[in-house]
Amino acid sequence: MTAPVIIVGAGIAGLWTALELAPHPVTLLTGAPLGTGAATGWAQGGIAVSAGDSDSIHSHTKDTLAAGADLCDPAAARTLAADIEPQVRALQTLGVPFDLDGQGALSLGLEAAHSHARIAHISGDQAGAEILATLVRAVRKSAHIDIREGWRAVALLPDATGGCAGVLARNHNGIVQDILASRTVLATGGFGGIFADTTSPPGAIGSAVAMAHRLGAEIANPEFVQFHPTAIRTGADPLPLATEALRGAGASLVNKNGQPITDDDLGPRDKVARAVHRAARSDDGAWLDCREAVGDRFPEAFPGVFAACMAAGIDPRTTPIPIAPAAHYTMGGIATDLEGRTSVDGLWAVGECACNGLHGANRLASNSLAEGLVFGHRAAAALAAAPVRRVRPGRAEIPPALPPIVLQGLRLAMSQLAGVERNAYELQDLLARIDRLTRRFGESDAILTARLIAGAALDRRESRGSHFRTDYPDRLPNARNTIIRQTNPQELVAAE
Repeated sequence: MTAPVIIVGAGIAGLWTALELAPHPVTLLTGAPLGTGAATGWAQGGIAVSAGDSDSIHSHTKDTLAAGADLCDPAAARTLAADIEPQVRALQTLGVPFDLDGQGALSLGLEAAHSHARIAHISGDQAGAEILATLVRAVRKSAHIDIREGWRAVALLPDATGGCAGVLARNHNGIVQDILASRTVLATGGFGGIFADTTSPPGAIGSAVAMAHRLGAEIANPEFVQFHPTAIRTGADPLPLATEALRGAGASLVNKNGQPITDDDLGPRDKVARAVHRAARSDDGAWLDCREAVGDRFPEAFPGVFAACMAAGIDPRTTPIPIAPAAHYTMGGIATDLEGRTSVDGLWAVGECACNGLHGANRLASNSLAEGLVFGHRAAAALAAAPVRRVRPGRAEIPPALPPIVLQGLRLAMSQLAGVERNAYELQDLLARIDRLTRRFGESDAILTARLIAGAALDRRESRGSHFRTDYPDRLPNARNTIIRQTNPQELVAAE
């Protein structure tokens, strides 16, 4: 099979890119049924958009840069802030039911590290689910999109003349097929699922990063993993999330005695996550108290969080919610420009699997759905204008798969040794464990991604944003990006 454009992944970035490519033919691969399996559907917070009367593009840009701890690309931050409002209006045209005020304008809420109320919500905490459902309906109606459900990309096909020639895909029956393409777009989400304590979908183990790296694409900043401070401590896998909008509505972070555990409940996520992490590991514990701020309004105001709490036997109207930080979003990924191009000809990446410099060392709340829209739109325009490449595919090998019990052990090690707080001793221990797993089981996607994260975290001898080293607690004066290039199959080189 040959396709002009293949898009791998069906979250907000992949679906929006596919829709925006009309009328150009697109083949959309999704291992899970369309509308399931994507982290987009779990997003509670909403979309950051500077549409309020007192807000501005400049203010949104400034907040993004501040949260990113001096590692954001200013051009990426400005692009997001300037271009998100038209994308939100386009979603409304498709039928996305954003919450509106009495005058019919977007009803905007406040979230951490934002200087203005600029979060467009849907029914409190249903933004991701409603947006995903709307996009799925639009994609199913689009004649230019060939949807291949149940097909998962397992490797990228090298081009005999250099670059990417498409994907090697496998369906749920084990049938393997080369799908050739002039342009291949990875939009498979992040790698938060490689941690045991996570809010990410089970399949989010970094397959896109691993595939791209094997083909020779540059990987940027994999050590920067955002830990959401208020995952609900239920013992589930993945953990349900208590949206930041609860704190925007006045909920507070407290210990078992009702005392505050941070001096700013709406501070940047990295700082709040560390405060919650330390409290949760102490005898005093960590809770999110919504009783006064939300109380009896909980079922209507935040139906998703309310349902998750009640399923775990917690009534948030009368009882504080037990919380702990969990891996939630990956700022690093496949290095791209602002139109999604990677360092490999014919290969593009959008959404959470990409790293275009927008988020720096710490993502500003609710910039993630916005990223999928803005940079999916930009990638579609560039893809449509790109010349068609004639490809001559080489051979790609399917990487080994880890037995489930071994993968779970790796995930536990990642949470214990490369979590909210890190140090050289534990990162070296983690890399030694990864080496042993590699010798025994081969280099699976999860193992390769874990190695990239741990190696970059060990190399970064400072604390910046979401990356906190207890042995290097200070931030270096000069910010640098980690860029990982494959020089041969067994060697990684990190360059500033």
